Amino acid sequence: MFAAIPLLSFPVAAYVFFVFVWDAAGAGAATQAVHSRLTDPLFTLGGAAGNGWPISVADLLVAAALVVMFVELLKAPPGRAVAAANHALTILLFIMCLAALLLVPQFSTSTFLLITLMILLDVVAGFILTFAPPGEEGL
Repeated sequence: MFAAIPLLSFPVAAYVFFVFVWDAAGAGAATQAVHSRLTDPLFTLGGAAGNGWPISVADLLVAAALVVMFVELLKAPPGRAVAAANHALTILLFIMCLAALLLVPQFSTSTFLLITLMILLDVVAGFILTFAPPGEEGL
């Protein structure tokens, strides 16, 4: 049953956790504070030219979501029923993320937009793999 859970729900859950922990005032009172905490540098990587590359929580979330998306696209579901459940849950996750992106101020960030776009790509890939005839390469 756990195989049906979309892996991209974990980066979304991490984003939701950060938003609700950092927005302790509630009701969007600290939307700017949430955004600045997402984009404030955690550490800086040194560059070859002596310049620094600041890495923020938002950068780490997007990087982790990219890795999770790669794994999600490569994993093979154990059966058609599990694949259908995974696809349905991914569509539901996309709808919830899109609604949050459009309606909740704390989720109106480029970080959450990129995570939502990754989920959309997963939905599209699911449709392509579901409706593609098996064994056809499409050269």
